Amino acid sequence: MSEPSNERSLARFLEAPTRFLFFTGKGGVGKTSLACAAAVALADGGKRVLLVSTDPASNLDEVLGQKLNGAPTVIPGVDGLQALNIDPEAAAQAYRDRIVGPYRGKLPEAIVRTIEEQLSGACTTEIAAFDEFARLLGEPAATAEFDHVIFDTAPTGHTLRLMTLPTAWTGFLEQNTSGTSCLGPLAGLQKQRAIYERSVAALADGQRTTLVLVSRPQKAALDEAERTSGELAAIGVRNQRLIINGAFHACCAEDKVAVALEKRGTSALQLKSDFLSRVPVSEVALRPHNLLGIPALRELAKTGEPTAPGPNGHAAELPALETLSELVDDLARAGRGVIMTMGKGGVGKTTIAAAIATELARRGFRVHLSTTDPAAHVAAAAGKQAGMEISRIDPQAETKAYVDQVVATAGKNLDASARALLEEDLRSPCTEEIAVFRAFARIVAGGEDRFVVLDTAPTGHTLLLLDATEAYHREIARKASGLPQDVQRLLPRLRDPRFTRVLVVTLAEATPVHEAAALQTDLRRAQIEPFAWVINQSIAGAQTRDPVLLARGRDEAPYIREVSGRFSKRTAIVPWVPEEPIGPEKLRQLFESATVN
Repeated sequence: MSEPSNERSLARFLEAPTRFLFFTGKGGVGKTSLACAAAVALADGGKRVLLVSTDPASNLDEVLGQKLNGAPTVIPGVDGLQALNIDPEAAAQAYRDRIVGPYRGKLPEAIVRTIEEQLSGACTTEIAAFDEFARLLGEPAATAEFDHVIFDTAPTGHTLRLMTLPTAWTGFLEQNTSGTSCLGPLAGLQKQRAIYERSVAALADGQRTTLVLVSRPQKAALDEAERTSGELAAIGVRNQRLIINGAFHACCAEDKVAVALEKRGTSALQLKSDFLSRVPVSEVALRPHNLLGIPALRELAKTGEPTAPGPNGHAAELPALETLSELVDDLARAGRGVIMTMGKGGVGKTTIAAAIATELARRGFRVHLSTTDPAAHVAAAAGKQAGMEISRIDPQAETKAYVDQVVATAGKNLDASARALLEEDLRSPCTEEIAVFRAFARIVAGGEDRFVVLDTAPTGHTLLLLDATEAYHREIARKASGLPQDVQRLLPRLRDPRFTRVLVVTLAEATPVHEAAALQTDLRRAQIEPFAWVINQSIAGAQTRDPVLLARGRDEAPYIREVSGRFSKRTAIVPWVPEEPIGPEKLRQLFESATVN
């Protein structure tokens, strides 16, 4: 991987930025660090800057070293910089109270509870957060004192498309038989119409706004950046820039781990060369330490390579944790059942699922490996192994069938504009989760006589919709007839710890760990207790003497201790391995590597 040039540096990009900057990307790619570094650099240059986070797992306070809340707070040591944390959960609760309030006492309590559960999902949190920062975008007076407003995490294309549909503000409620969308009763959106329209216009104005796509030099992260780029460009957000964060150069040819890490990054960038040729690109070199505190953020925005750590660094000291092999030993004792890997994108769920499935098959068990993730390639990851069946639930096909059914029933009496709103509502993430239920339930049922290993599963929110017949018929079946037996038995099976074992997969970094903790809370709401956590791709556990990687391994240790001491009753750690873990032989590395202490 070539050295980042001055022309491609973060500092050069920040010489003449637009007024609004939106940093977005997969969890763990470093968008918060880069947003903070940009804010500090602009403020150091004499600008008045407001930094805003809408990330539910925000670690803005930790990065800046200052406790934040929902009001602009002065950041000590950086003249001209203020920051605030929009708490999406608090915003979502206020949104729910505003939406549900008018129905209390007028509708049966069971129906009110159903609406509340519908409003507990990711779409509602997203729109509630959009409510909060739409004011900062759409009301000029709200940010008049600032030269730049920087947002950590941007809205999705789905939300922005919904905001641009005029029917959302007019007659849909009168014609829609359910009166709800994935965001709840649509009446709650009407009062915000003017602010939303101005916000969407500001996002699409390239003279005022830049969408900053953040990625690691990794295929999955680059795939996500390209998908987001296309989705937002399609609705007018076309002033975009890509920042490749964590560009790495090995110190010496003798360090197998360091050389392999550099090679993987180079290969990923070559594979995405077409995408990289279509957007302006900046590069930021991999830092040896966590980016916490103002001095580290100032250094991040500088042109050139970071200061290298000393050559005599020592490996991280880690708590005693299980290996993946020991975890599989325990899983194998049941002889059958469902094993699910869950976690945010980019943490290696597919790799861990494929590794466990191939290992169980190698030990002589019948295994069915499947996934609900449209971007996952479980067949390629696992390769061929005797005794193992591989399938893929196609979310696109399942969703199309479900949407066709809904439009043919709930949408049959709507006019063209109301139907357009319904169809947009059905493009939400919630719809896809619901649409794969039947196929998912069928595959889970197979765990009665074999091992079923599932890469990615419905969230706790979606599973809770199954818990009430009213919720199912209102939001899932949409007037479809009957519940298949496998669907009826799905939730009891998932709640049975003797039948289903959920593995929460994370990286030893702040954002993946805290987002995984939020996922665990979501699962517990659905009365599903995770079996164990898996800390994947740990540099601290890898056999390396590269100074930069040793320093990063030491910085992983606090998050490893946080997982094992606070969040998880049982923790396994999987070291970063030199060879890409694809296929049965290369996946064996994950079982053979020993943790360095």
